[in-house]
Amino acid sequence: MTNNDILRRIRYIFDFNDLKMITIFSLADYKVTREQISDWLKKDDDPAYKACNDSQLAIFLNGLINHKRGKRDGPQPKPEAKLNNNIIFRKLKIALNLKEEETLAILKSAGLVISKHELSAFFRREDHKHYRVCKDQILRNFLKGLQLKYRPAETPPADFSWD
Repeated sequence: MTNNDILRRIRYIFDFNDLKMITIFSLADYKVTREQISDWLKKDDDPAYKACNDSQLAIFLNGLINHKRGKRDGPQPKPEAKLNNNIIFRKLKIALNLKEEETLAILKSAGLVISKHELSAFFRREDHKHYRVCKDQILRNFLKGLQLKYRPAETPPADFSWD
């Protein structure tokens, strides 16, 4: 999954418009334009498409945490220069204030059943012996489960693919 795919899916799940996306970036002390947002959300084959880099997605996810949970006092966390699915999954879990059981239920609603131990392995430090890499399939199912939770009666646009 690309950063642009993830940004598109989050926008769809929570029904964010351009102004809300700009506001979320600003909550992480980052200024974006409507044109940047539009270019990131375009399909890969569109000539105006621009790739959203790891740092920009990390800033958006930090802003989403601030939007959903409130801004912490003091300096904002530094955005990660390099993201992986484990970090994205963790940030989404934090933003939505999800407990273990809720996260497992979201995954189950998307057709993926994993144990508590498997789930906790995604959130461990990389050097921990029980750390497990979160593959695209897990993150994709989590995002699909979030869609089922937050927009259950709606079907995504025809050009929207979970694959």
